[in-house]
Amino acid sequence: MKRIISTFVFAALCALSALAQAKPSLSILGDSYSTFEGWLTPDTNLVWYTVPPDTRRTDVRSVDQTWWWQVLRRQGWKLEVNNSYSGSTVCNTGYRDEDYTHESFVTRLSNLGSPDVIIIFGGTNDSWAGSPLGEFKYEGIRRADLYTFRPALAHMLARLRELYPTADLWFVSNDGLKESITESVREVCARYGVPVIQLEGIDEKSGHPSVKGMRQIADQVCAAIAKNK
Repeated sequence: MKRIISTFVFAALCALSALAQAKPSLSILGDSYSTFEGWLTPDTNLVWYTVPPDTRRTDVRSVDQTWWWQVLRRQGWKLEVNNSYSGSTVCNTGYRDEDYTHESFVTRLSNLGSPDVIIIFGGTNDSWAGSPLGEFKYEGIRRADLYTFRPALAHMLARLRELYPTADLWFVSNDGLKESITESVREVCARYGVPVIQLEGIDEKSGHPSVKGMRQIADQVCAAIAKNK
């Protein structure tokens, strides 16, 4: 009898393990909006949301309040990699016209693990920093082109398609950005067949999502995913 029970328990554990492994995996390529201390790869990436939090600039206190944790829970996904870096731009030109190659999206895109889904949440700092737009360019992109937003965005999406051919890609576009950035995101993403989730009315504190804002982002992301299933 004990042997039968042991066999049953073992089989049940194996089944639970298989179910856990079957969960789709999500990787995030983002900026400060997607950071949370202790949940980044690599862990040397700069963060906005810290433990304990700086209550002067945020009311987000725990990882389960972040937009992406809420999306994971609602979608039944597991986290593969969160490669987000506070202050990072998609292109290699950052604030004060400084070289941001080290932390840019185009540099970090190859470190996302083996995800089933990739959510790119970027363009905010390119807008705020006044990074140069550049021309729409999809072929013959050179290193110098990556210092401008449009070619860098095109390069990023093309490389993501190459590196993660089976992954579903989504681009989350922040509200309140320069129209030139928002329109560029729409045009370049359409070129590569990447759906854009355009955020609206996000509540913020110190220019970053509050607890309410995080919930709003999760709501809008999940609604867009459900609509496109």
